[in-house]
Amino acid sequence: MLNIAMLSYHTCPLATLGGKDTGGMNVYVRDLTRALGQLGIHVDVFTRSQDEHVPHVLHDLGYGNRVVHIPAGPEKPLPKKELAAYLPQFARGIQDFAAEKGIRYDVIHSHYWMSGLAAELLSDEWKIPIIHMFHTLGEMKNRIARDDSEREGAYRLDGERRVLARADRIIAATLAEQAQLQWLYKADVRKMVVIPPGVDTGHFYPIPADEAKDFIGVPRSDRMILFVGRIERLKGVDTLIRAMSCLRLKEMQKPACLAVIGGDPTASPEQMTVEMTRLQTLCEELCMDNMVVFLGKRGQDTLPYYYSAAEVLVMPSHYESFGMVALEAMACGTPVVASQVGGLAFLVQDGVTGFTVPDGDPEALCDRLTRLLDQPELRAQMARAAAETAAGYAWENIAHQMIEVYTSLLQGTTVMI
Repeated sequence: MLNIAMLSYHTCPLATLGGKDTGGMNVYVRDLTRALGQLGIHVDVFTRSQDEHVPHVLHDLGYGNRVVHIPAGPEKPLPKKELAAYLPQFARGIQDFAAEKGIRYDVIHSHYWMSGLAAELLSDEWKIPIIHMFHTLGEMKNRIARDDSEREGAYRLDGERRVLARADRIIAATLAEQAQLQWLYKADVRKMVVIPPGVDTGHFYPIPADEAKDFIGVPRSDRMILFVGRIERLKGVDTLIRAMSCLRLKEMQKPACLAVIGGDPTASPEQMTVEMTRLQTLCEELCMDNMVVFLGKRGQDTLPYYYSAAEVLVMPSHYESFGMVALEAMACGTPVVASQVGGLAFLVQDGVTGFTVPDGDPEALCDRLTRLLDQPELRAQMARAAAETAAGYAWENIAHQMIEVYTSLLQGTTVMI
C-alpha cells in the first residue's frame, strides 16, 4: 500500500468554504484524499494548526486517512506573508509525527507554493519524490491585478520558481495552466502531467428544482442566478452585478434575482472586507437591493440544493486555474456562464454546457443570461449536456490517474494520461 504525505500548509481541507483562503483547493485536497482512500491508498494530510482547540489529528476523511494539524507559529490565522517564516517548524512537526507513528511515506504531494517549499525540506530528509500542484499562479494573478495592492510580491514568485525547479512532477489542471507554466516560468514540460480536478458525483447530482427550492426556502416560481466563491476582486462579482443591472432593464415576464454565496456580508463595518464593502456599495448605487442577495458562507452539504435551484451558475472571474464550482454546478445539471479565462475556457463548452464570455464585459454576460432565461428548452438541453460532461470528471477516475503518476514516479517511468 502506498503512503502519501499530502501537504496543504496554509489552509485546512476541513475548513468552511467561502472564507478568504478557503475554496477550490480545500475541496480538491479533501475529495482527492477520500477517493484515494477508497482505492486503498493511505494519505495523511498535513496542514498548519490555526486553532489550539481543534484536535491535532482528525479522521473526518475516512478510510484510515488523517488530517494532521501541525503547530507552526501561533495557532491562529495569519496573513500569507507571515506564513513562510514558519515552514521549517511545519516540516519538523511532520517529521516528528512520522517518527512517532512509525510511518514511512513513499511520495510527498504538495499543494500551493508554500507547501512546495515545505515538501523540499521533507524530501531532503526522507529522500522521496515530490509531486506538486499550484492551484493558482502568482504571475497570472499579477497579469490581471488592477493596482499594487493586488499584486503578488517577489517572495511568492521566487518561491514558485524554486518549487518548479525542485519538484519531480507538476500536476497542471488544464492545458492552459501547462502553457502558463511554460510561458511565464520556463517550466520543464517533461515534468508536467495534465490531470483535471474531479467532482463527487455521489454528492453533486441533479435534484428536482421544486424540491431544491423548497429546501433552501425559495418560492418555486422564482428564478435564481447563482454565484459561489470567495469574495475577492479577481472573482469579478462586480461584473455580474452590473450584468444584473442590465438584465433589470430588459422587459422580462419573470425577473430573476442573484444569490451570492461566499464571504461574510453581515460583518461589522470594521470587520467587513474591502471587496464585500465595495460590492454592497455598488448594489446601492445601482439600486439593486431587490435583485441581489448576499447569503454568506454555505456548507458543502447544502450546495447541491442551491445549484439545482438555480437557472444558471455564473463565474465571471478574471483568472481561474480550473473552476471547481463550475464543475459542481454542471454535475447538478446547471448550465454555467463563465469568463473565457484559464480552465473555465476548457471546462465550459460554449453553446453546449453553457456560455463563455469575455471577462469584465457585463453587456455580453447580460446577453447570455437573457438567452438562457428566455429559452427554457435551451436551458434544459444545456442542463443535460452539463451533467453528462461532469460525469467524466468523477473523482474515482481522477484518483486512478493520480495513482498512475505516483507509481510511475516511484518506478522511474513516464506516465501517459
